[in-house]
Parts: sequence; structure tokens; C-alpha cells
Amino acid sequence: MNLQASAATQTDAPGQLETLTADQTQWVAQVFRACAGAIEQRIHGKRRVIELVLASVFAGGHVLLEDVPGTGKTALARALGQVIQGTSSRIQFTPDLLPGDVTGVSVFDQKAGLFEFHAGPIFANVVLADEINRASPKTQSALLEVMEEGQVTIDGKSHEAGKPFLVIATQNPVEQAGTYRLPEAQLDRFMIKTSIGYPDEAAMIRILRGERSTQEPLKPVVTTNSITQAQSFVLKAHVSPLVADYAVRLVEATRRASEVRLGASVRGTLALVRLASAWAVANGRHYITPDDIRDLAMPVLAHRLVLEPEAEFDGVTAQQVIGQILLDIAPPQENGVA
Repeated sequence: MNLQASAATQTDAPGQLETLTADQTQWVAQVFRACAGAIEQRIHGKRRVIELVLASVFAGGHVLLEDVPGTGKTALARALGQVIQGTSSRIQFTPDLLPGDVTGVSVFDQKAGLFEFHAGPIFANVVLADEINRASPKTQSALLEVMEEGQVTIDGKSHEAGKPFLVIATQNPVEQAGTYRLPEAQLDRFMIKTSIGYPDEAAMIRILRGERSTQEPLKPVVTTNSITQAQSFVLKAHVSPLVADYAVRLVEATRRASEVRLGASVRGTLALVRLASAWAVANGRHYITPDDIRDLAMPVLAHRLVLEPEAEFDGVTAQQVIGQILLDIAPPQENGVA
């Protein structure tokens, strides 16, 4: 399938922001559906999760999958790396993993008399950070720069990680022995946090029937250049003042909630709008609706909240706080699109 971008860039007028054309919108939606359909060959009955992960890719964000063992977290990440015709790597996080094992190190070449940089597995288009919470905080911090800026600085020299660049991390919420809780700064760099969950009966039967075929890698359906082009198109999606105001009011409410010690950050607000842009374009629209913001608020904002100790003791969860905020703050009745 040829999914190269062919739509020309259109500009309203000199000095104005570029607008998203109908051809560009439909092309992104086509790429999105092709990728989702390919990944669904491996992850049955979880179309919503697949689309959330893909929307994060199109929005240029990173993904944190938190779920019990054996639900397909690693399989989803591996399938994503296979459908994108680029480089992929897997890092198995363990307590003895060092930062240099992730980013790479400079090694002295005696013949040349110079230090030569040996890139680590973080230099790939799709990086699977498996069981990320098993590594020490020092090793986890090695991801902070590259997840935010797409580069790694070693011995004062910056090295580009490549484009597109996606970290899809997994962690197990059940086993806490030998794990380190992700710090807030690390969590904030993930655009979404979601889970796959157990498949239903029909999906489980399809999994059993196709067990042999799961050992074969998926064929790439889209190139890295196409993903990069799709990301640039997503940035052109129209965000009306009404929709932007709704997103800001939701985030502000997380900071005022009595159960919350630390609300969603500015990065969280930007992530919400960017993901909504990707979600809208992937569904064939050049503009964001209030429903896009509402539907995506939970996976984008919940993991960014730090609750008060008293609230945690009472069994309050971040998901409950976000759910109540969505009930309290009414969305605008119009999209603000002429």
C-alpha cells in the first residue's frame, strides 16, 4: 500500500497559519486506518487502545501502558514498531541497568586518539521500554532529555534520536517488589497512560486460532517519512477559542480540586490539545470538537495528578477526580468552526 503524502500544502494568506486541506485530512485518516488495521491482527478486540496509541504517535507523544502481565503490552509495542518501516529497539529495564546502557557511551579509540560515541538502543524510531519501573531512578532519568527534546547529550555533545521518535513503556501495577515508582517529571513526559485489559471471549478465540501467525512479523504499511508528514498535518488542525477554553478550564479544575496536591501541568494542556488534533484528523475532520477533548481527558490528564495523602488513604483515585471534573464542567455547545 502506497501511503506517501501527495497533498500539497495550502496557505490562507501570507503571514497566516497554514490550514489543513480536505486531501491532507483524508490522507492522514487513510494512514491511520491502515496502521490500526495491521496492528489489530495482533491485538484483537482492542481497537480503542490501538487508536489511542496511534493517535499519540501522530501527535508526536509517548505512551505508557500499565497493565497486569500477559495482556499484550509488549505485543502491542512490537506490532507498532513493525508496521512503521523504521528502526525499533527493545530495552528490558532491570535494577542493574545503567544510563549508558540506554543512551550509549563514548569509548576512547587508541588508534585515532579520540573518543568515539557508541549509540545505545534509545536511538530508534520506536523504543520499547519494557517494565520501565524496574530500573533505578538514575537510569530512568536518562530518558528525560530524549523524551522531551529528541536528543541525547553525552560528554557535552548532542546526538539526535531521529524522527519520528516514540517511547512506548510498559509497567506492571501488581508486582511492586524490586520496582521504583516513576517520578512526576517522568510521568509528565508521557502523552497518555492507558491499559489494554483482558480480551473478551470472542477475541480470545481469535487469538488462539491465530497463535502460529503471531510469530511472524507484520509487514510495514507506512514509512517514517509518512509518519513525520502526518505529524506536521496534525499540527494544522483547527482549534477554536471555545474548544481551547474548554481544555484550559478542565486543566485548571485539576489544580483546584481539594483531593489534588499537584494538578496537570502546562505540558499536559498542550498534550491534550495535540492528541485531540490527531484524533480529529484521524477521524476525517480538520477541526477539534469539545467531544474530542472530553473523550481524551482521562488518558491524558489522570496520570499527571498527584493526590493528597488523605485522599489516597480514603481510596480516591485520579480517574475519579477527572471523572468528576468532566461532570462539573460543561463543554461548549458549539465547535466554534464557521
